[in-house]
Amino acid sequence: MVAAKPSDGSGPLRRAGRAVGRALHLPFTGTAKGIRRATHAHGAGESGLGKLIELHAVNGAGDMMITIALASTVFFSVPTDEARGRVALYLAVTMAPFTILAPVIGPLFDRIPHGRRAAMAGAMLARSMLAVAMSGAVATGDLELYPAALGVLVSSKAYGVVRSAVVPRLLPPKFSLVKANSRVTLAGLLATGLAAPVGAGLQAIGPQWPLYGACALFTVGAFLAFTLPHKVDSAKGERKAMLLEHGLEHGHLQHRKPGLRTVGPSVLHGLQANAAIRGLSGFLIFFLAFLLRDDPLGGQSAAVSLGIVAVAAGVGNALGTAVGAWLKSRGPEKIIATVLGLTLCVAIGAAVVFGGLMVAVLGATAGLAQALAKLSLDALIQRDVPEQVRTSAFARSETLLQMAWVAGGAIGIALPLNGSLGMGVAAGLLATGAALSVRGLLHAPRRGTPHPRAA
Repeated sequence: MVAAKPSDGSGPLRRAGRAVGRALHLPFTGTAKGIRRATHAHGAGESGLGKLIELHAVNGAGDMMITIALASTVFFSVPTDEARGRVALYLAVTMAPFTILAPVIGPLFDRIPHGRRAAMAGAMLARSMLAVAMSGAVATGDLELYPAALGVLVSSKAYGVVRSAVVPRLLPPKFSLVKANSRVTLAGLLATGLAAPVGAGLQAIGPQWPLYGACALFTVGAFLAFTLPHKVDSAKGERKAMLLEHGLEHGHLQHRKPGLRTVGPSVLHGLQANAAIRGLSGFLIFFLAFLLRDDPLGGQSAAVSLGIVAVAAGVGNALGTAVGAWLKSRGPEKIIATVLGLTLCVAIGAAVVFGGLMVAVLGATAGLAQALAKLSLDALIQRDVPEQVRTSAFARSETLLQMAWVAGGAIGIALPLNGSLGMGVAAGLLATGAALSVRGLLHAPRRGTPHPRAA
């Protein structure tokens, strides 16, 4: 009689179990390792930029979850006329106060440079708690939904302002600011695209479930914010930024009372052009949302029509972000002027020959222009703004651009639903921006070494 061998864990059943476990575990660990390799490549891991990229991806996914929940309540669940009223109410209760609060955000964070990680974590936690608070009202669209939505909006923009100010602190060696922002922005876009179908699936379970998903994501984001390097909270050498040029008198700079005055003409004109493009983005989102719901493209359903335009805009934005680093040395002023002029031409074409194809092309062009113009503005700030005030300049410029988006959205919701008229208004917004900025962009003196005085 042969004695049974003691179990050494190498039996066929155990080996099969371990193989199944590895097979189930590998997709998650492999994906996580792949993401980590991508976000930490080229020195981004050592500098801390990789962690910011991951944080921004979580932020984008969470914002998408909240957008899906709000859109289903404020827009999709009711007839068009009632939806316009609900969106108008949403604008009045959330966007109007935001235009008052937005100018405060930049100066507020100028005063707390030592707490940037805590500020980003706080913005994440605030949205986490507000998502739970909104979950009880999202199904009915009760009035208490809107103050919570305002809080989410303000917290989101506060995070964006601080994130823009943090990026210069995390640049790897030989890494340009425009390339770093390209990576961060692209991560947010990819995460948003991945979160959209997940959010739609949660929405099918119940209107509150996307908000539960957002709560979980923002809680993770709050933790990730504190994993950023301590140098994020360092304010060594920083001073407040100015966003308008000093006046010239007899060829010399006037030294006036400190204000938003010392970043130079290229940055100012770049900001004007970006404001026009960002205003167009807000306008198209609101105007086309109602227009295509009432009059879908080419016999398609409203959802398909909106999806076509959203995908076109997303592809354009992603493409612009991807090529931004390649164009970084091609002259940011010329890039901004070119994309603004290109978008204006497409908008005029859409107004003259309104149709599904032109609307999709305008959406893609607007997305491309927004990405390239913002990255080029980043490059101008890097080139022309002294390091001592650069982070503050990012914070304040981002606040002004968000205000432009709000203004464009307000025009979009108030305009009659006429396609050619709307595209004409879109062209008018861009033409105004071009009139204010293009000449200055193409003829502004180029600065090899930043020299404006700090406040």
